[in-house]
Amino acid sequence: MKVPSNNLRVVREYYQNLLEPLYGKQESVQLLLILFKHFFGYDRSQLALQPDLKLSESELLKVHFAVKDLLRHKPIQYITGESEFMGYAFLVKPGVLIPRPETEEMVDMIIKRFQNRSPLSIWDLGTGSGCIAVSLALSLPQAKVKAFDLSEEAISLTKLNAQRLNVDISLQQTDILELRPTERKKIDVIVSNPPYVRQSERHHMQKNVLDFEPDMALFVSDEDPLIFNQAVANIGDKVLAKDGELWLEINEALGKETAALIENTGFKKVQIHQDFSGRDRFVSAVKN
Repeated sequence: MKVPSNNLRVVREYYQNLLEPLYGKQESVQLLLILFKHFFGYDRSQLALQPDLKLSESELLKVHFAVKDLLRHKPIQYITGESEFMGYAFLVKPGVLIPRPETEEMVDMIIKRFQNRSPLSIWDLGTGSGCIAVSLALSLPQAKVKAFDLSEEAISLTKLNAQRLNVDISLQQTDILELRPTERKKIDVIVSNPPYVRQSERHHMQKNVLDFEPDMALFVSDEDPLIFNQAVANIGDKVLAKDGELWLEINEALGKETAALIENTGFKKVQIHQDFSGRDRFVSAVKN
């Protein structure tokens, strides 16, 4: 890739033409806007008003290598090191799952249900970047939030995100499949976005996910696809207070099976909720 000029307008057009066959015109434009904002602080209006700006050699190299990464399907969030969630910028990096828009819906439902409840205790099982735990702590300042994850990398990143966004949450590095909590009947809400994609569903996944995002945060075996759902439900059965609530993000193909599992574990008012695409995406339940 050899850019014919360091003129900003020419650079944008050149790299947009390279990206379009893979991403299409609209997404290519958006990706370049994100890169220019991230690297140089230019927003859309500044770029439009100053088309004759010149980029230095080092600035051109930043764009060059970022576009090269995009052409090999690397997610833009891993290139910039940030992902927006609930209106906040969260640090992300390879090895930790990128927050999803669907998950925002579940967080928003929880916020609306518990905004007037105080005191409030929340556990986030399998926190990843901390997007759920930190967002809940920001929107429910009366809540005491604790986040759990097996990955040391995820725990470190969650700590950084909590510090950057100025919230105080507790952290525990642990495998939720092995978690044996000593707390009993004290927690008000348990929320989890655990691995739920079956190995047989890999062929439906996009290359940017398969090649860059962590398998351990995504996939479960076809033989026991609800293993994490059962673990979360078992933990909830032990630690949730009476009428405490369990919230799970789920595999859209296993909504009824997940709901039945939770009900059989000792929960009532089990509900399946759809996401903005009309897919079965969340299950909520109340502890007996």
